[in-house]
Amino acid sequence: HPFTLQNNTLQCLCVIPVASLTELGECPPSALFSLLSPLILTITSACYFHFRTRPDVLTNTPWNAPIIWEGVFDPYVSDQFHIRLNSSVALTVFAVGRFTFLVSAERHFMLGLRVTYYVFTDNPEKVPELELGPQRNMKVIEVAKYTRWQDISMMRMRTISVTIESEIRHSFQYVFCFDVDQEFKGRFGSEALGDSVALLHAHYYNLPKHRFTYDRNPKSKAFMYTGDFYYHAAIFGGRWKNVKNLTDECLENIMEDKLNQVEALWHDESHLNKYFWLHKPTKLLSPEYCWDETLPAKDILIIRMLWAEKYYETLRDKNNA
Repeated sequence: HPFTLQNNTLQCLCVIPVASLTELGECPPSALFSLLSPLILTITSACYFHFRTRPDVLTNTPWNAPIIWEGVFDPYVSDQFHIRLNSSVALTVFAVGRFTFLVSAERHFMLGLRVTYYVFTDNPEKVPELELGPQRNMKVIEVAKYTRWQDISMMRMRTISVTIESEIRHSFQYVFCFDVDQEFKGRFGSEALGDSVALLHAHYYNLPKHRFTYDRNPKSKAFMYTGDFYYHAAIFGGRWKNVKNLTDECLENIMEDKLNQVEALWHDESHLNKYFWLHKPTKLLSPEYCWDETLPAKDILIIRMLWAEKYYETLRDKNNA
């Protein structure tokens, strides 16, 4: 078996017959890397997780996807691995007037990797000039302004999908999608990269399932009676193809609901939860990646991002008024 547990750390060994690579006409190590980089990524990612260091929290899902908490990963090993792979990340965000997000992202998001911020806004001239670090770029894209949540959700999913297809897929391996009303407070690094990445909602991660606010209206495409976890739509990501699949499916379901004059309980978040129930994420981010500081923080050793709960709830209240 390629995996063993030593000193509470998952170790792995992959044996490849060198003779099988001779037909490639190149050095076996480079052939191995070029051919098997997806496999190497999966194995190496597993190797820098130390699951038993956090017995106080859930660190694996029932389908064996890791849940990323402070203390369960080696940041140096993770960063060096992704730097050697030349991993690249596109960050999408819909700006609505608060740009603390972008300034704090420059201090904490995927440092050492190639990153481009895709800022979608109806007011491009208000996007501030930022002093960006090496390998960091920003692209501002104008989008129409909407006021209804269903229209906003449709626009977001459609815009992300179209931008992945037209630009991101040609230049980046990973995409992370964020709500703008958040602020990075600590490392948000390469340990978060994965094929399909979901975020555990800070308000629900330690509650029983019957407390989860799924959409339980059978008329909605977001309908769920039960599920695995409750995910926060403030952050989701993964390899570009998986993020495009997510946005396409959520958009299709939102549009079908609109045709049937149905609106999901929590809009795109309800549809995102349905998607991740049907298509299990391969990595989960713990609530430290989007924390609400009004909550008791007994499980939180570090706050990586703060969520502007009051602003978010104001928008929800206006929509329900």
